[in-house]
Order: sequence, then structure tokens, then C-alpha cells
Amino acid sequence: MVVPSGLFRSSVTVPRCSCITRASDTYTYMHSVAVCALMLALGRQLGLQGDLLKKAGMAGMLHDLGKIAMPLEVLNKPGKLTNAEFDLMKTHPERGHELLVKGNAAAEVLDVCLHHHEKVDGSGYPHGLVGDDLSLLAKMGAVCDVYDAITSVRPYKNGWDPGEALRSMAQWAGHFDPRIFQAFVKTVGIYPVGSLVRLQSGRLAVVTAQNPQSLLTPKVKVFFSTKSDLRLDPYELDLATRNCQDKVVACESPDDWNFKDLDRLSSAL
Repeated sequence: MVVPSGLFRSSVTVPRCSCITRASDTYTYMHSVAVCALMLALGRQLGLQGDLLKKAGMAGMLHDLGKIAMPLEVLNKPGKLTNAEFDLMKTHPERGHELLVKGNAAAEVLDVCLHHHEKVDGSGYPHGLVGDDLSLLAKMGAVCDVYDAITSVRPYKNGWDPGEALRSMAQWAGHFDPRIFQAFVKTVGIYPVGSLVRLQSGRLAVVTAQNPQSLLTPKVKVFFSTKSDLRLDPYELDLATRNCQDKVVACESPDDWNFKDLDRLSSAL
């Protein structure tokens, strides 16, 4: 996911004192860059092109601009926010929108900044918009923002595994537009090639290829039995075949197993 070099050649003028920089808040800066890249990738998956795709990327980069107006002790608090602190944080979309209006940002960028915390069931903020009252880019921004937020490491929490994050997001009924979410899943992949997964049989395997028709059933290379704690002669298994009785039940951390040859296993097809 590469940001086009000309993406930020725009007429948006953000006041110098309002810029989110790596020095002022590393997490928000990196989160903004990541959401920008995710918006571009998702936009391509949805068929966006030209100026609209650039605006999607710009919206991702600037969606959290309002956090520059939040006290750092609240923004980076290593624990649960009080009700008052949470109410203050919930004003960041409107604060960012105010700054971007002054900077003559495009309507699409303003929209994502203001509405990336809305939910399709109307339970989001700041306006409680429902379904089609939300624009395409705002729906995209909601998915990209949440995904990067829950998979990122923070001082007060570990990041979720990407597969775990997507499976959890899929269960949040009413949060995301189903079509946009499915396109996002196709964009990032539930089990990226090279991922270490545990199968229902108790065996460990490395993902070797995606199955576009069934994202939960990739092709894998099985190489270890957790029941006998022994290496196996590696063999290919297509979890999408009709007679396959196995399935992925969890993603595993390679650090927990100290395997040194996962790259070789995933590439030796």
C-alpha cells in the first residue's frame, strides 16, 4: 500500500500550529499514515479512481486532525477514560472539521473527518447518521480507522492479531456497511501468506495462498503437531476443498514457537 507521491499536492491549508507531527504525538501520526494507506487500498478494491481516490487518501491522512486539540494527557492516557474525558475525546471529529473548513479542504475530506465514528445503525457520533445517510468515503473511513486502531500497539494495550481483529469486526452488527467491510477483508486478507495458524486438528500450518472465493479457508502447509509436539513432513492442504475436515481455529505467534523457517515453508510451494 504505497501513497502516491502527488497525493498531497492539494489546496488544503492546515494552520501550522494544528499539524499532527511525529514529535507531538507519534501514535496519531502513524495511525493517520496507516489509515491513508488503507483508504487508498480499499478505494482501489472498490474501483475508485483519479481524483476521488486521491481524496480518499487525503481523508485518511487528515481524519483525526481534531486530536491535535485534545490534551495529550487524555489522548495518551494509559487506562480507561472517565466519562468527562470520553465526552471530550468525542469532540475531535468536529474540532478537526472546523480546522479543515478553514483550510478549504474538499467536501469528501471534511465528510470523513466529521463522520468516521458514525455507525450504519445510527449509534455512532457526532450525528447518529444511519445507513445511506453516510457517504461511501465515510463508511470506508469507519472501517479503516477501527482496523488500524485495534491492531496497533499502545502503551496501555497490545495490538490485536489482524485475523482476530477482522473476525471480531465481522461480529459487530450494525457498526460497518457489510459491502464495504467485505471489500476491506478482501483488501487486507484474513490470513496473509506466511501467517502461522492452528488447525482444529491440533496441527500448525503456514498459509501459502489465499482462496478468493472463501477467505476463511486458505491453502496451508502443515508441518507441526501440537498433540505430539513433533515436526511433521510438510504437506500441502487446501482447506477449501469439499472433503477437507480441518479448519483454522486461531492465529499463532511465531515468537511463541521459535520456528526459524516459516518463510521457507510458505514459499516452497
